Amino acid sequence: MQGASTKGVLSHLSLLEVQARSRKAQPRQQQSRVKELKVKVEELIMQRDQLRAEIQTHQNLQKLRMSMDKQCAHEEDEEMDEDSEDSQILRLMARHTQLKDLLHAHHLIGGYDIIKTSQGKGVCVSLATAYEGTYLDTYNLEIDLKPTLRISRHNIPSFIPLNSLAEQSNMQTDIKGFLNTLSQHLNAFASRKQQLKLVKELFHKSVEVLESNVLCSILVLMFTVPRENTAVLCKLEYTDHTRCLPTQVSFECEDEKLPESPQWKENCSLLMETPVHQALITMKKMGNIA
Repeated sequence: MQGASTKGVLSHLSLLEVQARSRKAQPRQQQSRVKELKVKVEELIMQRDQLRAEIQTHQNLQKLRMSMDKQCAHEEDEEMDEDSEDSQILRLMARHTQLKDLLHAHHLIGGYDIIKTSQGKGVCVSLATAYEGTYLDTYNLEIDLKPTLRISRHNIPSFIPLNSLAEQSNMQTDIKGFLNTLSQHLNAFASRKQQLKLVKELFHKSVEVLESNVLCSILVLMFTVPRENTAVLCKLEYTDHTRCLPTQVSFECEDEKLPESPQWKENCSLLMETPVHQALITMKKMGNIA
């Protein structure tokens, strides 16, 4: 009887131990899920900003096309009698040809805004960038359509690996995929650049930017811990050039224990998961930096 009772107690203790382990595992699972959701939110925000920029570009191109159509109509009206049946037929034929060419090119590149080049042998594709609802730079590619797709001119920054992206995405068979990848690189670069600009504007008295490169993929900051009166060197590395959040954050300080403290580990996570200017605002409010 006593042996059965002992087994019952041990069984109950084992059950309690399993439940305790399960509870310990839940926070880790929740943290992992939260991290996944934050990455998803970041991607959705970038897509939203990109769509806003594309809409703005589309509106600008529509205005340009309307202006060109009015100019062409005015020139034709000067040459021909407006009531002439031949003039109306010629205008309709010219307009039909223009719309057919634009529709073909628009379908070919998957919906990006385009303008037919003056030579008529290719198209000019506009790639707009934006960050947090702010319309930023627009980049353009002139692409020859025949005999094969070829980028003839562009104003893409030299540090964006345009040719490599064209090869990796197989531009000849999947130009939409190529443009999507290129747009990701350009929007991520524009977002990192805008974050750096905001850091300089918002924290010019308290945070010193010691180093940054043209791609804005490396950022070194120095700030002071008020209570400790200690300078902290912070390095942010963005090895994924299609994202605007760092892939690695590290701290250096004379007090070697400081970066390993719970508070500064939390600061590290904050900088990994939040745009740098927003993370610094939160750190300043919490009194972690001057």
